[in-house]
Amino acid sequence: MTKIHNKLVRDLIPEIIKANGQTAVIRTLDDQEYLTELVKKLHEECAEFTADLSLEELADVQEVVLALAEALASRQELERVRAAKAARRGAFKDKLFLETTD
Repeated sequence: MTKIHNKLVRDLIPEIIKANGQTAVIRTLDDQEYLTELVKKLHEECAEFTADLSLEELADVQEVVLALAEALASRQELERVRAAKAARRGAFKDKLFLETTD
Protein backbone atom coordinates (compact mmCIF):
# COMPACT_ATOMS: atom_id res chain seq x y z
CA MET A 1 0.00 0.00 0.00
CA THR A 2 1.42 3.38 -1.02
CA LYS A 3 1.54 6.06 1.65
CA ILE A 4 1.74 9.70 0.49
CA HIS A 5 4.11 11.92 2.51
CA ASN A 6 4.96 14.91 0.30
CA LYS A 7 7.31 16.56 2.79
CA LEU A 8 10.93 17.49 3.29
CA VAL A 9 12.86 14.79 5.12
CA ARG A 10 16.31 14.44 6.61
CA ASP A 11 19.09 13.24 4.30
CA LEU A 12 19.31 9.68 5.66
CA ILE A 13 15.57 8.93 5.61
CA PRO A 14 15.62 7.25 2.16
CA GLU A 15 18.38 4.88 3.36
CA ILE A 16 16.44 4.11 6.54
CA ILE A 17 13.31 3.37 4.50
CA LYS A 18 15.31 1.06 2.20
CA ALA A 19 16.86 -0.72 5.19
CA ASN A 20 13.32 -1.38 6.42
CA GLY A 21 12.54 -3.17 3.15
CA GLN A 22 10.44 -0.37 1.68
CA THR A 23 10.85 1.71 -1.45
CA ALA A 24 10.90 5.52 -1.32
CA VAL A 25 10.24 7.79 -4.26
CA ILE A 26 12.20 11.00 -3.73
CA ARG A 27 13.26 14.02 -5.74
CA THR A 28 15.65 16.88 -5.15
CA LEU A 29 13.98 20.26 -4.68
CA ASP A 30 15.07 23.43 -6.42
CA ASP A 31 16.15 26.35 -4.23
CA GLN A 32 12.73 28.02 -4.05
CA GLU A 33 10.91 24.75 -3.31
CA TYR A 34 13.52 23.95 -0.67
CA LEU A 35 13.00 27.28 1.08
CA THR A 36 9.22 26.83 0.98
CA GLU A 37 9.47 23.30 2.39
CA LEU A 38 11.92 24.40 5.10
CA VAL A 39 9.39 26.97 6.30
CA LYS A 40 6.69 24.26 6.38
CA LYS A 41 9.08 21.97 8.26
CA LEU A 42 9.81 24.74 10.77
CA HIS A 43 6.09 25.05 11.52
CA GLU A 44 5.84 21.25 11.87
CA GLU A 45 8.81 21.02 14.21
CA CYS A 46 7.67 24.01 16.31
CA ALA A 47 4.27 22.37 16.77
CA GLU A 48 5.96 19.13 17.85
CA PHE A 49 8.16 21.05 20.29
CA THR A 50 5.14 22.90 21.69
CA ALA A 51 3.44 19.55 22.33
CA ASP A 52 6.57 17.98 23.86
CA LEU A 53 9.03 20.41 25.45
CA SER A 54 11.98 18.04 25.07
CA LEU A 55 15.55 18.61 23.98
CA GLU A 56 15.04 16.15 21.12
CA GLU A 57 12.18 18.21 19.70
CA LEU A 58 14.15 21.42 20.27
CA ALA A 59 17.09 19.89 18.39
CA ASP A 60 14.73 19.25 15.45
CA VAL A 61 13.73 22.93 15.46
CA GLN A 62 17.39 23.95 15.59
CA GLU A 63 18.26 21.65 12.67
CA VAL A 64 15.63 23.35 10.52
CA VAL A 65 16.71 26.83 11.64
CA LEU A 66 20.31 26.02 10.70
CA ALA A 67 19.20 24.69 7.31
CA LEU A 68 17.23 27.91 6.78
CA ALA A 69 20.30 29.95 7.71
CA GLU A 70 22.34 28.08 5.09
CA ALA A 71 19.58 28.51 2.50
CA LEU A 72 19.34 32.26 3.11
CA ALA A 73 22.99 33.15 3.86
CA SER A 74 25.07 31.11 6.31
CA ARG A 75 25.12 29.95 9.92
CA GLN A 76 27.84 32.51 10.61
CA GLU A 77 25.71 35.31 9.18
CA LEU A 78 22.75 34.19 11.27
CA GLU A 79 24.93 34.27 14.38
CA ARG A 80 26.26 37.73 13.47
CA VAL A 81 22.72 39.07 13.03
CA ARG A 82 21.56 37.36 16.25
CA ALA A 83 24.47 38.77 18.27
CA ALA A 84 23.97 42.28 16.89
CA LYS A 85 20.28 42.19 17.74
CA ALA A 86 21.02 40.87 21.23
CA ALA A 87 23.54 43.70 21.76
CA ARG A 88 20.96 46.24 20.57
CA ARG A 89 17.81 44.90 22.23
CA GLY A 90 18.97 42.24 24.67
CA ALA A 91 18.27 38.53 24.75
CA PHE A 92 15.84 36.60 26.97
CA LYS A 93 18.13 35.76 29.91
CA ASP A 94 16.36 37.93 32.48
CA LYS A 95 12.97 36.23 31.94
CA LEU A 96 11.19 39.60 31.60
CA PHE A 97 7.45 39.59 30.87
CA LEU A 98 5.95 42.90 29.69
CA GLU A 99 2.44 43.29 31.06
CA THR A 100 1.46 46.85 30.18
CA THR A 101 2.77 50.19 29.00
CA ASP A 102 1.32 53.73 29.33
